[in-house]
Amino acid sequence: MQKIKNIIFDLGGVIINIDYQLTVDAFRKLGIKNINEVFSQIKQTELFDLFETGKISSHEFRTTLLKYTSNTITTSEINNAWNAMLLDVPKERIKLLAELNKYYNIVVLSNTNEIHIHEFANILQQNHGFRDLSHLFKKVYYSYEIGYRKPNEDVFHFVLNDSGFIAHETLFIDDSLQHIQGANKIGIHTLHLKPELNINQIFGESFSIKEEFISQMSTI
Repeated sequence: MQKIKNIIFDLGGVIINIDYQLTVDAFRKLGIKNINEVFSQIKQTELFDLFETGKISSHEFRTTLLKYTSNTITTSEINNAWNAMLLDVPKERIKLLAELNKYYNIVVLSNTNEIHIHEFANILQQNHGFRDLSHLFKKVYYSYEIGYRKPNEDVFHFVLNDSGFIAHETLFIDDSLQHIQGANKIGIHTLHLKPELNINQIFGESFSIKEEFISQMSTI
């Protein structure tokens, strides 16, 4: 394996802790009782894809969700339910990323949307005193801003080209297996962050990748 010079980090489930069930429960309280069926139906209509690639606005996204409840609910209530899944960013992860920035070219690549990113900024401000990750990463790639979404190969080509990264010198860390597989297809080294792991466990002395995780890395 070539020396890793660049690391692409996912955001949700890797940098910020998330719990999807909290959003499911919050929407149920708003009157969408069969939320799992609704989310499945919405996924089939590509609403999430459109929202997370910036092709529809937050207003259009909320308007679609309103169709699935007979209750009168506000924009704020929808935002709060949608953001319920977003939890905290532990201080030790912020410290790790600040150090990794000295040893690697690090970037973020996230499937996300403007509602979540606004709340993410609030979480960062409340807990760490800053509102974005620009000082920790070479660049941040949010799907709704760049118009590409994981696991499609085009998003990985975009990040490599824009950052000047070479695939075999790059590691991608994500908690979703389908995203890992997408990156593998173009020759990026990958590490699937399973639920029992966090990124602080991956790096050892001098912030090198621990041998046990090197053996778990995959590529084509």
